[in-house]
Amino acid sequence: MSAWSPETGSLDFSTLRARYAGGSLTPVEVARAALARIARGDEKAWISRVPEEDVLRRAGELEALAARQGMERALAELPLFGLPFAVKDNIDVAGLPTTAACPAFAYAPSKSAPAAGRILEAGAVLLGKTNLDQFATGLVGVRSPHGAPRNPFDARYIPGGSSSGSAVAVSAGLASFALGTDTAGSGRVPAGFTNIVGLKPTRGLVSASGVVPACRSLDCVSVFALTAPDALGVLRVMAAEDPEDPYSRPAPGGWPFPAEPLDGLRVGVPRANELEFFGDGEAERLFSSGLARLAELGPRLVEADFRPFRETADLLYGGPWMAERLAAVGEFMDKNPEALHPVTRRLIEGGRRYTAADAFRAMYRLEALRKEAARGWEGMDLLAVPTSGTIYTIAQVEADPIDLNNNLGRYTNFVNLLDLAAIAIPNALDARGLPAGITLVAPAFREGLLCALGDAFHRATGLCLGAGGNPVPPASGNPPGFS
Repeated sequence: MSAWSPETGSLDFSTLRARYAGGSLTPVEVARAALARIARGDEKAWISRVPEEDVLRRAGELEALAARQGMERALAELPLFGLPFAVKDNIDVAGLPTTAACPAFAYAPSKSAPAAGRILEAGAVLLGKTNLDQFATGLVGVRSPHGAPRNPFDARYIPGGSSSGSAVAVSAGLASFALGTDTAGSGRVPAGFTNIVGLKPTRGLVSASGVVPACRSLDCVSVFALTAPDALGVLRVMAAEDPEDPYSRPAPGGWPFPAEPLDGLRVGVPRANELEFFGDGEAERLFSSGLARLAELGPRLVEADFRPFRETADLLYGGPWMAERLAAVGEFMDKNPEALHPVTRRLIEGGRRYTAADAFRAMYRLEALRKEAARGWEGMDLLAVPTSGTIYTIAQVEADPIDLNNNLGRYTNFVNLLDLAAIAIPNALDARGLPAGITLVAPAFREGLLCALGDAFHRATGLCLGAGGNPVPPASGNPPGFS
């Protein structure tokens, strides 16, 4: 086992758990390393932090537990033992304020959201709450009064949103994993822009209680991690039906299901004339090379009709689901109009133009598109798309905040409306050194399949983890997240 450095050592699960088991590293040492990295890093990634003494106390309690009952038992009973993590600041954590990046909206939750609570019960060490596009409205990561978290590959470029701080914290090596939310793509676009994994689970698989709603009927708690197995491991901890969440639902028996052989899997790919890269020729080339790599792993690429997916994507921001955002925070906005970021206020205000008749018409259209998309799934097991068609600079987004944001949702907006699951995986670095990701999409509850193929694909890229120089850890011999 190679040496682990507090300055640059990887925080992926396999690395830390192996060192915990071997006695060469302790949770307190990892917590100290994470705190030191945060102190040297981008303060705009965070909105609030757990006091250092509390972080170290928590890590020390885990060490004491392992000393009493044995490290082997501690690792077996606590699947997230000693892993430092962060939480997007629209998810409640007792003891820290929830602000949704709007200081005037801040409140002190009396209890943690079930998703965060289950992670803490599994032995993880909370570092703090991360920055986001205000009220989780945006895919750019720059709509916050706290400023834009710095893309660790090039600060001139957006980090992606809305879960910008969570993605940056994982990519920069500050946390082993982080929670985000994903309504339109907020758990995938930032992963694509920061060279990490973003897992968006099936709607309702993870409770959204204790989450500031964006579109309550679509909101998902998502996971950012360095590898697909890590992401699936976190999801397995969080997944549970919640009687207090009306949109919660149980996973079917056997979930996340044994991993299927990759040979013979049918992976749908949009026709060339249905792909859009917004003038970014290199992004187009890297997606094509990613598809070739995917085929080398055993799956069979098949042509997919992307039209129903694209038309569904257009409904999200071009239809009455914007009124659902108004339902979530409209009363607060009416009382505190100046408290909102100007672009956020403009977007949410736009929900007022939709009528109940508009909502029903859109629901009818969505049902028709669902049937069309279902016919497409008869010919494929997974769908592969770019995580985004391109990436923009902060200056470009500030000059055109609406249209460029909408471009980023072309391959993400349809997923929740069609009740699908998805994982964003690193694909390549372009000539500028910027990440370009690929996303795999599957029917509901197929997270195990997504992570199995996503892990194989990630390993085949030869990329390092996040923005650091650490390699992807060796495969454990078990399917991702099933060990």
